[in-house]
Amino acid sequence: MGKILDKVNQCLECVREKTDFVPRVALVLGSGLGDLAEQIDIVCSIDYSEIKGFPMSTVAGHKGRFVFGYIDKTPVVIMQGRVHYYEGYSMEEVVLPIRLMHAMGAEILFLTNAAGGLGDGFQCGDLMLITDHISCFVMNPLIGENDDDLGTRFSDMSEVYDKHLQEIILKTSEELGIHMKQGVYIQLTGPSYETPAEIRMCKILGASSVGMSTVVEAITANHMNMQICGISFISNLAAGINETPLCHEEVKAAADAVAPKFQSLVKSAIARM
Repeated sequence: MGKILDKVNQCLECVREKTDFVPRVALVLGSGLGDLAEQIDIVCSIDYSEIKGFPMSTVAGHKGRFVFGYIDKTPVVIMQGRVHYYEGYSMEEVVLPIRLMHAMGAEILFLTNAAGGLGDGFQCGDLMLITDHISCFVMNPLIGENDDDLGTRFSDMSEVYDKHLQEIILKTSEELGIHMKQGVYIQLTGPSYETPAEIRMCKILGASSVGMSTVVEAITANHMNMQICGISFISNLAAGINETPLCHEEVKAAADAVAPKFQSLVKSAIARM
C-alpha cells in the first residue's frame, strides 16, 4: 500500500507544478455528462496526459482532464472523464484519481454516472439519488496491504452516502421542480451489458440501477473518510426490460437530452455544500 501513497504523491507533485488550487468538492462526471465542466467558473485545467503515470480515459465522451474552478463560491475539481476497470486498468489505477483529488484537498466526493434502470417505475431520463450500493461483483479496491496514513484496514460501510448531502440534493431538486428517485446502485465489471438473467439477479439482490463504475470509487473515498454523495442518470432500461438492444450511443444521446436539468441540479447542490 505504501507504493500507492508514493504514486499519489508523485501525481500530486505534477499537479502542484501547474496549480496550487485547493478544492473542497471533487465531482466525477459520468458518460455523456462531461459538458457540465464547461458551465463553471474555470480557473485552470490539466489533461491526464500531463500527469506522470496517470491512467488515460479511453471511452467516447470522456475528455480526460481535471477542471478546477468555482461553482458559486465552492471550490471544485471536476474529473471530466473517469477510468474504468473494463478498460484494462488495475483496480489501483481505477481509483487513483479519487485518492489524488483527496490529496489535492477535496473533502467531499460527488459521483455521477449513466446507469440502466431495473424497472420499478424507472424511465429513461430519470435521476436517482444513490442511497446505497452493492459491490460484490467487482474487485474491492482496498485489497492488499493497508496504509494507515490513508485509512483503516477494515472500513465501516454502514453509511457510505452521507445523509446530510442527500438532504441537500433532495431539497435542491424539490426547489428546482426536478423529480428525484432514490435507490441502490450495483456495479458490474462490463464492458458487455448485462443479460436479462443477470438483471433479474440484480433486482432480487435489491438493486435499482446498474452500471460499470462508481462503487469502487465510493469505497476508496470512504476509506479516506471523505463525505460521499451520488446521482445515477437513468440512460436506458436494462436488458429484459428494454425491448431494444443496448448501445453506448443510446446512453450518450439520452444524457445529452437530460443534461440541462442535470447540470442545474448538480451546480445548485454543490453551491450549498
